[in-house]
Amino acid sequence: MNDTSLKLDRIDIAILNQLQQNARITNAELARAVNLSPTPCFNRVKALEKMGLIKQQVTLLNAEALGLRINVFIQVSLEKQVEDALRRFEAAIDKRPEVMECYLMTGDADYLLRVVVPSMQSLERFILEQLTKIPGVSNIRSSFALKQVRYRTALPLPAGGLTLSVAEEEGE
Repeated sequence: MNDTSLKLDRIDIAILNQLQQNARITNAELARAVNLSPTPCFNRVKALEKMGLIKQQVTLLNAEALGLRINVFIQVSLEKQVEDALRRFEAAIDKRPEVMECYLMTGDADYLLRVVVPSMQSLERFILEQLTKIPGVSNIRSSFALKQVRYRTALPLPAGGLTLSVAEEEGE
């Protein structure tokens, strides 16, 4: 590695893991959990934020309890996979709150969406009034999730530490 690498030791990893489990943890609780005093712990968290490793803190809601019972994966194919069509599709999808995730894919479909809605009627409206109206959409295939077997938001981090080059951090 060169001088532009980021080194995360086991304490940094422990801090990140604690924050992934509970973003509302107080600095004092976090410091105790990772065996640091509060000031160095606070400084490390700020440094991790500055490095861009902490993207945001959120509250995860219970979709079922909120009446959002339909979880569907939708494969979307475009007529042509050209830059304008991709940009137009992504801009339209970005405006839809029911689209929880959207991935540009390899393979048979161009995009894979995860959509959460309260009912079949809501899904039908989304597909007919939104998805099919996006210019360039040629094929839509849906698969319904019957049961969520596993859902994680915490990334798997190596306990002993990690060295990232700046190029890796930027996704290059």
